Amino acid sequence: MNATLTRHRRSIAAAAILALVTAVTLIASLVSAGDQDSLATTTPTGPMELPDEWMAAQRMSDGSTEISAATYNSARSEADKIAQRTRSVYRHLAEQDWEFFGPSNIGGRIVDIAVDPEVDDQIFIAAASGGVWKSSDAGMTYESVWPDSWVQGMGAVAMTSDGVLFAGSGEAQPGGGSITFGGNGVYRSTDRGETWEHLGLEDSHAIARFAIDPSDEDRIFAAAAGNLFTPGGERGVYLTEDGGDTWTQVLAPLNDTTGATEVVIDPDNPDRVYAAMWDHLREPHQRTYGGPGSSLWRSDDGGDTWQRMTNGLPTDDDQGRWGLALAPSNPDRLYAYVGTALGPFRAFYRSDDGGDTWTQTPVTAAQASQSTFSWWFGKIFVDPEDQNHVFLMGVNLMRSTNGANSFSSSSGVHADQHKMVWDPKVPNRVYLGNDGGMYRSDTNGVSGSWTKATYEPYTQFYSVDVAETNPVLHVGGTQDNGCNRGYNGVGGPWNSIGCGDGLQVIIHPEDPTIVFGCSQYGSCYRSENSGGTPRQNIGPGQTTSARRNWFTPLQFDPSNPDVMYYAGNIVNRSTDNGRTWTAISPDLTDGGPNDPAGYPWGTITAVAAAPTDGDKLYAGTDDGNMWWTDDLGENWNQVDADQIPGTWVTRIAVHPDDADIAYATFSGFRSGSDRPHVMVTQDGGKSWTDIGKGLPDAPVNSVIPTSDGLLVVGTDVGVFMSAWNGGEWAALGADLPMAAVMYMRYHEPSRQLTAATFGRGIYDIEVPKCRAASTKLPLRNPGSGVTGVLASCRGAQ
Repeated sequence: MNATLTRHRRSIAAAAILALVTAVTLIASLVSAGDQDSLATTTPTGPMELPDEWMAAQRMSDGSTEISAATYNSARSEADKIAQRTRSVYRHLAEQDWEFFGPSNIGGRIVDIAVDPEVDDQIFIAAASGGVWKSSDAGMTYESVWPDSWVQGMGAVAMTSDGVLFAGSGEAQPGGGSITFGGNGVYRSTDRGETWEHLGLEDSHAIARFAIDPSDEDRIFAAAAGNLFTPGGERGVYLTEDGGDTWTQVLAPLNDTTGATEVVIDPDNPDRVYAAMWDHLREPHQRTYGGPGSSLWRSDDGGDTWQRMTNGLPTDDDQGRWGLALAPSNPDRLYAYVGTALGPFRAFYRSDDGGDTWTQTPVTAAQASQSTFSWWFGKIFVDPEDQNHVFLMGVNLMRSTNGANSFSSSSGVHADQHKMVWDPKVPNRVYLGNDGGMYRSDTNGVSGSWTKATYEPYTQFYSVDVAETNPVLHVGGTQDNGCNRGYNGVGGPWNSIGCGDGLQVIIHPEDPTIVFGCSQYGSCYRSENSGGTPRQNIGPGQTTSARRNWFTPLQFDPSNPDVMYYAGNIVNRSTDNGRTWTAISPDLTDGGPNDPAGYPWGTITAVAAAPTDGDKLYAGTDDGNMWWTDDLGENWNQVDADQIPGTWVTRIAVHPDDADIAYATFSGFRSGSDRPHVMVTQDGGKSWTDIGKGLPDAPVNSVIPTSDGLLVVGTDVGVFMSAWNGGEWAALGADLPMAAVMYMRYHEPSRQLTAATFGRGIYDIEVPKCRAASTKLPLRNPGSGVTGVLASCRGAQ
C-alpha cells in the first residue's frame, strides 16, 4: 500500500537496512574550485578524496557479491547475442556508427607500463578500465591495441625481450570512485597487440603484476590478486614454464581472501623470487583491506618452495597492502612498505641482504604520501642504475636519493601514482602512469621534469551533457580528473572547469555559458562563464540535506529552465536558476545511518520532473525506495515496495508527452532471479511493470525515451534500444567499446545520442528514424515492443 507524506514532515520511521559502512575515515576536503580554465593538460591539484566506492555500492545494493568476472562475462555474452541478432534483423540499427568525440587531452588511470625492448620509443600501457594501448612516440600519443568488445578492466602488461606481449585483465586497485572491474585472466600477443589469445587463469579476477625470468623467458610469474568481492578463486603466485600456455600455482595464499599483488625476480639470480600478498575483501557492509594473509615471501629455488620473510618485519594481523621492490643494480637491496588494515601508512622497511633481515627506515606518513588509503598504491620503484634512488607511489610522487631514509615530492604530475618504468635504451628516460594518465621524464624523474602525454583517449566519465542550443558543446564529470568542458568540436581539446572528482555537470538549456559542475557528495557550483570563474557555490551550505550521494542529482526542470532540483536525502528546488534553494520533501530514504566513518548510505540518487507538468516529480534512492508527487512536493507518495526491485535506483526519465508515464532503471545483478533492471509506470507511479526482459543481466545506468517511440538504455555492457513499452531489445550502433556506459544525453532536434563511458571517453551516435505509425504509441501492453515501434526499424532507412 502506498504511503503519503507531507513536505512539512522531516523524518520517517527508520527501517532496518544493510549499511554500507567503510572502515576508514573520509577525507572531508575537496579540491579548491579555483580558476582552471586553461587546457586540461595543466597539472591538476590533489589529493582528490578518499577513493570512494559509489559504483560498488550500487552493484551490491541488495547484498549480492555477484560481481565476479564470470558474472560480467555472462552479461557480455548476452550483449553479444543481442548484437548478433541486431545485425541480422535490425540492420539499420547495427550499421549506425558511434563516433569518438573526446577527450584526448585529459587521460585516466594507468596501472602498468611495458617498454618495447626492440622498438625505439615504443611502450604499451594498461588503462584501468580502458584496455591496452600502444605509443610509438615515446609516450606522447596512444592508440588502442585491445579489442573494443572484450573486457576493458586491466591490471598488468609485460613484454619479453623478443617482443611477446602479455596482458593481465582485471584491476587490482579497489575503490577509486569506482568498482574494481574484474577480468578473465591472462592474454598473449605475438604481434605487438595486433591479435590476442587467451591463456587461462579465468578465475583470477585481477592480475596485478608479471615477472619474466631473464634467463628463460618462457618462465613467467603472475601475481593473481583474486576477486575483491568473493573469497576463493585463483589467487596467489602462478608460474608458466611454456610461455603462458599452462599455469601452475606456486605460492598459495594463507587464506581465501588473500591474493598476490607483487612478484619480483632477482635479475642476477633468477631462482630467487619475491612476492607480496594482500588480504582484502569488499563486502556490502564493510571493507576489510588487511589481515593475517598480508605478508612478504621469498623463494630461492625458482618458485618451488617459499618462506615468509619476518626478520624485522611485522607479524601481527594489522597489515594492509604491501609494496615491494628490488634494486636492479644491487639485487640484495630491497625496499618494502605496508599500510594498516584500515588504510593509513604504517611503516617503510629496507633490506641489504636479500630479505634475510629488514630494518625500519625513518620514513613518516607525511613523506610516504599515502593519506588514509595506502591500499590504492602498493608500489615502489628503484632506479636501475642507482640503488639509493627510490620512488614511492602515493597521492604525490615521492622521491628519495638516500636509500629511502627520507622522501620529497617530485612535482609536476597528477595525483595518485601507480607505475614507473625506465627505458633501457634511453639513459635517464622514465615513464610514469597515474590517475591522470601518462607522463615522461628524460632527466630521471627529478621534480618538475615531467611531460604529460598529448593524446590519451581513455578517460573515465561519470556523466555527460550537451548544449540544447548546439549539441557540439559537451561537458562531463570524470573520475579524479574534475569537471571538463568540450566546446571545441570533435577531437578538439577539452578544458578543466574545476571540481575534485567530477560528477554531475549540466548546461543551461537556453544559455550554454551557464554551466553547473559538481564534485563528490554534492559540492556543486554555478558559473555564468561556461564553467569558469567566478563561481557560486551550491551544496551543503545552500541546500537542505543530512546526507548527499557521491553522485548527487542536479537537474533542470524540462518545463522551465529557471527551475532546478538538487537532492541529498531531501529534494531541494530552485526557482531562480540555482541561486537560492528551498527544501520540498521530507527524508525520502530509510534514514541512514549517517556514520561519519561510513559511506553516506540513505540518499536520493535520481530525480526527474515531467516535461508536460511542472508539478509532477519522481525520485529514487540508493536503498531502493521510489516516490512521486503530483503537487510539487506538498504530498509525497511512496511506491509500494512490492512493485519495485528494492535495489539502487540509477536513473528516472519521464515520458516526453505524458507525465504519468515514467521509466526507472536499477543497478545490481539479478543473479538468476526475475528482478528487473528497467521498469515503467503508466499511472503516475502507483504501479510499475518490468520491461527489461531480454536485456543482459547487468546494471542499467541510464534511460531515455525519445519523442518518436523509442526507449534507449545505457548499461555496463553497452547501449540497447527498444520501444516505449519494451519488448525485444536491439543493440544500438557499432564500435562502442565495452566500457560501462554511465550516463547518456539525447538531443532531440538533431537525434544525437551521447554516451559517457567509464574508461573510453565520450561517444556520439545519430539515433535512426524508424517508421512509427504513431509518435504516441500507447503503453497498454508492456513487453510487446517487438510489434511496436522497434519492429518498424526492420530494414528502415
